[in-house]
Amino acid sequence: MHKRFFPKLIIAFSLFSFFVIGCTKFDTTKLGSDLIPVVDNINTFADTLDITSTQGLYPDSLVRIFRNTNQVLGKINNDPVFGKTEANIFFQLKPDNYPFKFLAANDTLVKLDSVVLCLSYLGAYGNRSALQTLSVSQVIDNQFRDSTYKNFPISYEPNTGPVMATSTFSLLNLGNSKKISNGKDSVKNQIRIIIADDVLNTAFMTSLFNRDTALAQPSNNAFRNDSLFRQFYNGLAVKATGSVGNALMYISLTDANTRLEVHYSKRNKGVVDTVFKSLVIKSQEIAVAAPSTTANYISRDYTGTNVLSGSTTEHYLQTSPGTYLNLKIPGLSNLTNRIVHRASIIIDQTPTTALDSTFSVPPYLYLDLKDTATGMQAKWKPLYYDLNPAVQYFPDFKNTLAPYFPTNGVDQGYFGGVPRTRPDGRRYYDLNITRYTQQIVTKGTTNYELRVFAPFLIKYPQYANSAYISYDNPPAFGRITVGSGTNPNYKMRMIVISSIK
Repeated sequence: MHKRFFPKLIIAFSLFSFFVIGCTKFDTTKLGSDLIPVVDNINTFADTLDITSTQGLYPDSLVRIFRNTNQVLGKINNDPVFGKTEANIFFQLKPDNYPFKFLAANDTLVKLDSVVLCLSYLGAYGNRSALQTLSVSQVIDNQFRDSTYKNFPISYEPNTGPVMATSTFSLLNLGNSKKISNGKDSVKNQIRIIIADDVLNTAFMTSLFNRDTALAQPSNNAFRNDSLFRQFYNGLAVKATGSVGNALMYISLTDANTRLEVHYSKRNKGVVDTVFKSLVIKSQEIAVAAPSTTANYISRDYTGTNVLSGSTTEHYLQTSPGTYLNLKIPGLSNLTNRIVHRASIIIDQTPTTALDSTFSVPPYLYLDLKDTATGMQAKWKPLYYDLNPAVQYFPDFKNTLAPYFPTNGVDQGYFGGVPRTRPDGRRYYDLNITRYTQQIVTKGTTNYELRVFAPFLIKYPQYANSAYISYDNPPAFGRITVGSGTNPNYKMRMIVISSIK
């Protein structure tokens, strides 16, 4: 009898432990929302808690776009709700290796044809049918040239020289295949800007070619090594100009489609051939060259828009660099001890405008907590438990090697930062904070002030091993107008489905 009783005791204890732990660690909605108990207001309750919400602007100094990140380029000139956006890029294109030569042994130059700046086009946000105009100039800022390992904030713009070339084009045509190099090659999804030919900027083209290692004198030999090349050339600037454009383009600087093509004709053993060689972005340090310096300037202008109006019924969320919301939920501190089956923050889009079909909503929202620890003024930390329940992470461990953020990222399927659609077509977000809420009602942990925003990178500088964390939003992609905590029809709120023990 005792032999049978002991295993049964172990099983019973295990089941009891599993159930108790489940109050804080197991969310039935991970398996399916149909497992949430029916709300009967006898044993299972649905509480709606008020949210106090305020608008905030995300500071530019916290936003960086690295050379390996997709760059933003273009202009949004006509968004009456969120204002204007301008995005420019600056970069150094370098030889693939040193010493670099245009002409091989026994080659002779017949003619210089052109210099073409090529940008790898990945897609766009906004009105792709509106024409875009880009200008190209040289960077004349030595600080930019010598900042190989520096990551600039989006507010940084290096000094540039006179405009060398401009190009106006439709984004709708960039997917078409184009023949280059006298029809020997073809490209698609590439922006091509002629910055020198037999009429345009001939001096620049000649100066570039004459620094060939095979031709130049030692004092003029920019292509012998990286140090000499960077003294000759600081980089190029591509800026969005004009007043028609109403879209942002996404450019990969490190893709092979981004390059500076130098086209020329050469003769070898009596045979004339038209060829081109390219300068490219060096994405990492190699033995003979440092990585290319890059910068992505992005400016938001909210002049004359509701974003700055201080509205108490509507808020404006825009993917960073953009805006954020501060949230407080006082009623959360008053909930008695209970089993929390589901706790969600519901954020509803207000009725849409005509341009909402052009400027889509942020792909992912994110939520974190205001860090109220001593010395942590105006800083934030990750949400406990609910970003990814499959892994352990410890937002309060600031000075150890323990992860303060889920090592495999946010589980969007569980956390719920993705937009959903109402029957009337409006979008909404359902942010899952069940485990965080369970800790508050069970253990009396802190009911923090919250921040909601749509980042593409997240940074928590208070941690000893702090690093930029990649989120899934492209930079500057997405905006939405939502109801505040006092909106009479589209109220931001918290829903708690729970059972009293």
